[in-house]
Amino acid sequence: MRINDEDAIRRMLGESKTIAVVGLSGDPSRASNSVSRYMQANGYRIIPINPNETDVLGEKSYARLEDVKESIDLVDIFRRSEDAGAHVDEAIRIGARGVWLQEGVIDPDAAQRALDAGLDVVMDRCILKEHLKHRR
Repeated sequence: MRINDEDAIRRMLGESKTIAVVGLSGDPSRASNSVSRYMQANGYRIIPINPNETDVLGEKSYARLEDVKESIDLVDIFRRSEDAGAHVDEAIRIGARGVWLQEGVIDPDAAQRALDAGLDVVMDRCILKEHLKHRR
């Protein structure tokens, strides 16, 4: 496995049903909100992870990934690169199948830890753009 593997991207988009979005903002002008709204409209269950929100897009928001009691397929990270590693480690601990670091979110060490733990990894790419590209 490698980072940004096209087969892994197709698998993540095709098999993931529940996506936890770390850093999902309730502000509709923020990219995390518009991207998550698009993914939700395309059939994905979105679970907001943001300690500063109570609910976003009609879903209860959680402070941490580890507070979510249901299974999470994919963790989509909308945080600064320097904060991403802690969330990747949390995704590994909860047994997520993949982590997606959004455009501009780059942490090669955290990505390698996720790969080593058997997770699919996408880094520095937008899940909305990839969804549009792969649904053709």
